[in-house]
Amino acid sequence: MRLFRILKKPVTTEKTTNAQMLNNTYVFIVDASATKIDIKKATQELYGVEVASVNVLNTREKFKHGKKRAMQIRKRSTKKAYVTLRDKQAVIDFTIIK
Repeated sequence: MRLFRILKKPVTTEKTTNAQMLNNTYVFIVDASATKIDIKKATQELYGVEVASVNVLNTREKFKHGKKRAMQIRKRSTKKAYVTLRDKQAVIDFTIIK
């Protein structure tokens, strides 16, 4: 599997920013077929950092009803990876890829 297909995009919210500062943990949206080992290798090769652990979370598909009952909004299911770095001083810069 290609490296750019494994890590789709980083998640930048208030909760993930706090996790970056406190626990040195970064959150990525990843491919549905990616494994923990694939995610670890892709992060190490793309950003040049040492990864301590990878946790994976599958989110379920959510439905929302609009003003009219027939109108339905669907939020697709995704797979998230919580990547914790080994070195506390290491920082991932999303603008630079090695």
